[in-house]
Amino acid sequence: MTEFDFLEPDLLDEDHRMIREQVRRYVNDVIVPQADAWEAAGEIPRQAFRDFGALGFLGMRHPVEYGGGGLGSMASVVLGEELSRSTYGGVASAFLVHSDMSMSHIAHRGTHEQKQRYLPDCIAGTKVGAICVTEPHAGSDVAGLKTRAQRVDGGWVINGSKTFITNGVYGDIYIVAARTDPAAKGSRGISLFIVEKDNPGLKVTRKFEKHGWRASDTAELFLDDLRVADDALLGEEGKGFYYIMSTFQTERLVAGAMSTGQCSKAIELTVDYTRQRRAFGQTLWDQAVVRNKIAWMASKTAAARALLYQCAQMIDEGKDTVREVSMLKAFACETLQEVVHGCLQLHGGTGYIIGTPIERMARDARILTIGGGATEVMLEEVAKRM
Repeated sequence: MTEFDFLEPDLLDEDHRMIREQVRRYVNDVIVPQADAWEAAGEIPRQAFRDFGALGFLGMRHPVEYGGGGLGSMASVVLGEELSRSTYGGVASAFLVHSDMSMSHIAHRGTHEQKQRYLPDCIAGTKVGAICVTEPHAGSDVAGLKTRAQRVDGGWVINGSKTFITNGVYGDIYIVAARTDPAAKGSRGISLFIVEKDNPGLKVTRKFEKHGWRASDTAELFLDDLRVADDALLGEEGKGFYYIMSTFQTERLVAGAMSTGQCSKAIELTVDYTRQRRAFGQTLWDQAVVRNKIAWMASKTAAARALLYQCAQMIDEGKDTVREVSMLKAFACETLQEVVHGCLQLHGGTGYIIGTPIERMARDARILTIGGGATEVMLEEVAKRM
């Protein structure tokens, strides 16, 4: 099998290359043999989180003093690419939402007590995290969320609903966005709270059956007079929108990494298939129209990957990357649609059979132009900065 790592960048150091090798080995030895069963069950066993945490992969960007690796954005890029090369997008999303999208809020903005209480278990994989922002009427429009948190003696009471929450059914620690100042307009007056699974006001009202990402559990949640103590407030009151926007840059970077990882794997599978599949007296690869199409998809993948690594470098240098990361999210995720469906086409009828990697990848890819900021929203972010 030919492996395609288009434009392997010089930006990676020895630690990053070691991470890539170790994650790839784990994917091939552990995830791929078991993930069909996880997809059928609609969940990932807790032991898989613990095993992945024991290897150090769930806290690579979190502070060393709480059990993390203290690494930068490049580590997330490598992790996202390699998990996505498994061809099981649901597994990749569950691990990455936990490590890079939910617990990162505590790692970046939590008090010492909050970090000490939550990060070690989450980095070890004994507790699983979820981020609860999206609502039935507020997806990419975060400023439109309606969940309310009202201050009471000794804490807060939260009422509202959240939907499309990855790790929502089997998670343990939820980062919940709620409006704490009803008089504030738009993005103002939103705060973040840490909510634990055993809180009696937190109810899982629905577990979704999804088009793709079937191994990850996705839930609708209802918060009914949910009470939390004062120390559940994460960061400063009223700054939640800005915290979410900041973490979105990581989420969108990871979406770019998931896209380039899937693109590379899809092309790898398709080159192997077309070199073996014979039609009209020759292999498919022998036909110029086939290999030129693959070469074009490979070129777009290389371009997306170059932008991905440039964005990661800019983030680690502390630069404003909203425009560039928005470009990445739009371009890489749309490129993924072209690549996986183009590769499915070249697999012919085989690519349409449930259980084949390319069919699964085509299903899993679709969400990436929607989740974390739809392509149309990303392009508007770019346009506003032109």
